[in-house]
Amino acid sequence: MNIRKTVARVAGVGAVATAALGLLSTGAANADTFVPLPGGEISKTLSDGTVVTIKLVGESANISPSMGATPVHRNAWVSASAQVSISGDTTATGGKIFPGYVVGCQVTIDGGGASGGVTGGAEWDSSGNGKPTASATGGGNLTLGPGQAKSFYVLDLEMADDFGNEVHKVRNKFTGNSGSVTWADETIGLNGCGGYAQARSFVSVEVETDNVVSWVTLWGQPFSLG
Repeated sequence: MNIRKTVARVAGVGAVATAALGLLSTGAANADTFVPLPGGEISKTLSDGTVVTIKLVGESANISPSMGATPVHRNAWVSASAQVSISGDTTATGGKIFPGYVVGCQVTIDGGGASGGVTGGAEWDSSGNGKPTASATGGGNLTLGPGQAKSFYVLDLEMADDFGNEVHKVRNKFTGNSGSVTWADETIGLNGCGGYAQARSFVSVEVETDNVVSWVTLWGQPFSLG
């Protein structure tokens, strides 16, 4: 199994991505701005008593001047670690972790994927919980106009299906009561946005028990792409 792009670690046991604070600069006219982000934590009890806890730790973004040197181009590198645990009186034997980002151009994304007309990569219910669409693929190179927002997944896991054909998965599947995904310097490239732009991380987790199949989503804090 090959992992494309810049995923640092996919593991069944939690891992923490660390970052140092500061301003990274390659010159006064070409400075990268390092933005530490608070991450977050959510714990939800499902209808059968299963408790799903999601943590986002070590989250940061490094905002870079546009590669295209125009106001409609933005570029950032993002890093974080998603950690999931399952507890309580449960029959669950694992789960699936779907980490990603929502990017918006001149649109408020404080409400997550459930508002702002977010398309691509995931479908969102009224509670802001995400499910991957059939055409979902990893990749953070987006073209957006004013009032538009799109979501994408961090992972692009290449593997063989039951017939030996190549398939790509945007999730990490784990067994047992815990799992994690850590990524470093995942690229967000935005084109076509002449106004302000924002991005926001999310971690959606699917858990299946003998009684229920449920999704829980943790949202990170929105941050400016300039």
